[in-house]
Amino acid sequence: MNILFIDTAHSFLIDSLRGDGHRCIEAYDWSREKVLLEIGNVQGIVIRSRIVIDRQILDAATDLKFIARAGAGMESIDITYAGEKNVRCMNSPEGNRDAVAEHAIGMLLSLFNNLIRADREIREGEWIREKNRGVELNGKTVGIIGYGNMGSTFAKRLKGFDCKILVYDKYLKSIRDSHVEQVEMNRLFEEADVLSLHVPLTDETTYLVDDIFINRFEKAFYLINTARGKCVRIADVVKNIKSGKIKGACFDVFEYEDLSFEKFSIELAGLTSNPDWQYLIQSDQFMLSPHIAGWTHESLKKIAEVLYSKIKAL
Repeated sequence: MNILFIDTAHSFLIDSLRGDGHRCIEAYDWSREKVLLEIGNVQGIVIRSRIVIDRQILDAATDLKFIARAGAGMESIDITYAGEKNVRCMNSPEGNRDAVAEHAIGMLLSLFNNLIRADREIREGEWIREKNRGVELNGKTVGIIGYGNMGSTFAKRLKGFDCKILVYDKYLKSIRDSHVEQVEMNRLFEEADVLSLHVPLTDETTYLVDDIFINRFEKAFYLINTARGKCVRIADVVKNIKSGKIKGACFDVFEYEDLSFEKFSIELAGLTSNPDWQYLIQSDQFMLSPHIAGWTHESLKKIAEVLYSKIKAL
C-alpha cells in the first residue's frame, strides 16, 4: 500500500510498515491543497490532528482503505462519511491511556497539596506551612464520566487511594470492575467530591460542563479535564470557582486550542483582554498543562505499536 503520513509518529510505525513492503510517504509539511492533489493513489493515511479529514478529502481519496489516528480523539475525521465509503477508521487510545491516567492523578495530587505554589514560595525565600496545608484523596468520592480506555485506566490507578469511584457511561450497559460502581448521573451530582471527564468530543459532549451542569452538584467539587477542551465552558468554571461551587480545576485541554493542538497563542485566541483567561492563569485554584496528558516518551511508541497491529490486522 501507499500510506501517507500527514503527521509524525514514532519511527517504529513507519519502519515496521516499510519492513512489510509498504511505501510510506512522509508528508509532514504538505499543505491541505497538496494532500488533495496527491491522495488519489493513497490506500492509507496516518494522522494526528493537523488536517481535517472531511468529505472533500475523502472524495479525492478514491482508493483509500484506512485512516489511522495516532491518538484517541476522532473529531477531526468525518467517520460517518468514511464508513459510507468503506474506509476503516482506527485510533490508538490503548497506547496513551496509562499516560493520561497518571497525568490526571498527578495534576489532582499537585492541586490538593498546593505543590506548585509551595515550590514557588520556597524558591522566593518564603516558608509558609499553614496556607499550604493539603487535602487527602483518601476517602473522597471520585466521579468519572466515560469509562472507555481512558476512564477505566484512571479508575484502575485510583484503586490504591482508597477512594469511592462512581462511573457514568450511557453507552455501557454493565461494568464488571469490582473497584467501581456504575451509577446514573444523579448519583454523581449527589456525591462527587471530584469529577473527571474521559469522553470524546461530540455534539453531545460539547460544553457538557456549563453553569447549569455545575450547579446540579450538591457539594463543592474539583474538576479534571484531560479529554477535550470544548467539553468545558471555561467562563462558567471561572464563575463557579469564584462562587466556591468548584474548589479547583485541573485542565490539560482548553476550549481556545487550535485544531491541531500544536499551537496556542494568547493573542491569536483573543485572550489578552479575556477576563476569564486572565483570572485562570493567575489563580492557584487551577492546575494547567499544554495538552500533554497522553504525551509521554512511552506513549509515543505504544501508540505506534497499537496502530501497526491494527493496520497489519486490516
